[in-house]
Amino acid sequence: MTRNLVQAAYIVSAVLFVLSLAGLSRHEKAKEGNAFGVTGMVIALAATIWLSASQSANALLTLLFVLVAMAIGGSIGLWRARVVEMTQMPELVAMLHSFVGLAAVLVGFNSFVEGGDTGSGATIHLVEVFLGVFIGAVTFTGSIVAFLKLSARIRSSPLMLPARHWLNLAALVVSAGLLVWFVGSRSVVPLLLMTVVALAFGWHLVASIGGGDMPVVVSMLNSYSGWAAAAAGFMLGNDLLIVTGALVGSSGAILSYIMCKAMNRSFVSVIAGGFGQEVSLGEDKDYGEHRETNAADVAELLRDASSVVITPGYGMAVAQAQYPVAELTSQLRKKGVDVRFGIHPVAGRLPGHMNVLLAEAKVPYDIVLEMDEINGDLSGTDVVLVIGANDTVNPSAAEDPGSPIAGMPVLEVWKARNVVVFKRSMATGYAGVQNPLFFKENSQMLFGDAKERVEDIIKAL
Repeated sequence: MTRNLVQAAYIVSAVLFVLSLAGLSRHEKAKEGNAFGVTGMVIALAATIWLSASQSANALLTLLFVLVAMAIGGSIGLWRARVVEMTQMPELVAMLHSFVGLAAVLVGFNSFVEGGDTGSGATIHLVEVFLGVFIGAVTFTGSIVAFLKLSARIRSSPLMLPARHWLNLAALVVSAGLLVWFVGSRSVVPLLLMTVVALAFGWHLVASIGGGDMPVVVSMLNSYSGWAAAAAGFMLGNDLLIVTGALVGSSGAILSYIMCKAMNRSFVSVIAGGFGQEVSLGEDKDYGEHRETNAADVAELLRDASSVVITPGYGMAVAQAQYPVAELTSQLRKKGVDVRFGIHPVAGRLPGHMNVLLAEAKVPYDIVLEMDEINGDLSGTDVVLVIGANDTVNPSAAEDPGSPIAGMPVLEVWKARNVVVFKRSMATGYAGVQNPLFFKENSQMLFGDAKERVEDIIKAL
């Protein structure tokens, strides 16, 4: 009876998780989607705790252990939710993915130690354990490297080891051989050896990917964490964990595909690395001199404009400039200026990063447009404000076949009548590629903290 009720609760939770994903796909329904997800997780946790307690010889002790663990984890989660900045969300997400991977590894070893099946059922279980530990280990170390790169604790440029692709292939071949040994011998030794190989493979896999591909890496690791959770579900015989992991894994894979398409790159080319190679300022080509401007002149330019497009990037997030940008938008719209936003699919360090920041600042959804929606209108735009963006507005992607980012779809801001670029310096972007936009005749550079410069423009207006 108890198990039937728990399975019914799991079905309800699974439906709520699907509704959550549907809600999160649209800005207007995001809060509703979050509510569905939270409700589904509460039901799932309550049902799992109930089932665990009912099957335990000492239900009260089991319940106590679970509640203590939840209290510790919940306290840490609430603390991080209160103190984390929006600019730190990408690295926080990467770190959370590493926890899922580590959990899958621990569940795998525990499941192997406690496993007592014989025959074909035991073989299937051993394969589940092996794959679960492998995926979990790769996710664990890969997510740690992504966290370190996103938080600037290590360099974002790719690790270019000799024969790095052969090293990755060798890791997969060795792991396949260890799987055969593990199933045949049922010894913990090949499982331990594979774990070491998988940990090194996950580290090298993400370390070899350049900083410009980090948005894809984050969504890729999201997918890996989902499959790790699904593998844990198979090992534990938990249907809801399998469903939830499959939802996360498949949605992460779809998002990775969307990100790759937005960058005109194949998933294999991302895994092989590429973006993020270091390029010294102007070492290959003389682009000429850039022109500087000031807040007062930009305010005058905006005052005379009839149409303005704002293209934000990670620099806006770092400066926390979304609130003054929203205020500037409001002021210009009151003056009759047509203001819209152009969002590149990989702007920021996380898919949807810019959309979340602008929504947080109460920028109307209907003026926040995707790259494909705004690119056709840029040639008729009076002023484009590039706030903290770099690689996503780089003309080299369209004009220089030899550029590392050649073929990547970008916001064609250089086609506007006037372009103002907000930057702290003339340094290259996260992909390490120089940007000819800074030197074009219709471009001007406004140096300094983006938040302070936008506030200066508002005062001048």
